[in-house]
Amino acid sequence: MRAVKTVISAAGNLKRENPNMNEVSRVSLLICLRAILDVNVPKFLQDDLKLFNGIVSDLFPKTKQEPINYGSLEDSMRNVWFINKCVQLYETTVVRHGLMLVGPSGSGKTKVSLLRATVSLADLFTVDVLNPKSITMGQLYGEHDLLTHEWTDGILSSLIRTGAASMDKKKKWYMFDGPVDAVWIENMNTVLDDNKKLCLSSGEIIKLSDVMTMMFEVQDLAVASPATVSRCGMVYLEPSILGLTSFTECHHIFGQQSYL
Repeated sequence: MRAVKTVISAAGNLKRENPNMNEVSRVSLLICLRAILDVNVPKFLQDDLKLFNGIVSDLFPKTKQEPINYGSLEDSMRNVWFINKCVQLYETTVVRHGLMLVGPSGSGKTKVSLLRATVSLADLFTVDVLNPKSITMGQLYGEHDLLTHEWTDGILSSLIRTGAASMDKKKKWYMFDGPVDAVWIENMNTVLDDNKKLCLSSGEIIKLSDVMTMMFEVQDLAVASPATVSRCGMVYLEPSILGLTSFTECHHIFGQQSYL
């Protein structure tokens, strides 16, 4: 049901971009096609994508998607090597406030997160990166002192409270760089739901604003529960999509040296 809702949300966003169109026109068919592609294509690996494209071609015969102009976003991405994945990430953030970048080391998860791709758009974003596995649950979400019963904010609760209280419209991304497991991720199910609420053990409930996005950069989903996976948009990455250019021209990352 969450997947269906996401497709409907994507189609609704596209429909609002074309408010005067005829409901039975070719534009409506293209909107439905694009919504299905935008929501599902980022989830698939290269081998799965061939099967999915075959199914789509049967559902939408003789229908070809028109090229999409992303304006300044696309211009700023010309400095990176895998534009398609950057666009897929962007499309996922439009319809989901929680998403996961999944792939092995070297697949470009950090690069594709647009931290480097949106240099010219840096004034539109703030990004907070943390590794939840490097700290305790109390340090992440906050905890009561066992002796004084005094509440101490955690790193995440403090960041979320500050972001929710902010009055600006700047996009706020919270990047969790580390393995996903049931020890800490289950506490975020209410955050990833449509109500977008962080419920703390102190009884406080913090409502996320529309400009706040929870992002997870993980190697795999081996220990992630279906409840968590179904709440998040998925963008899968493979080293094969990078080609050789990203390795031969990585001098700006590794001390101005080129590695072959």
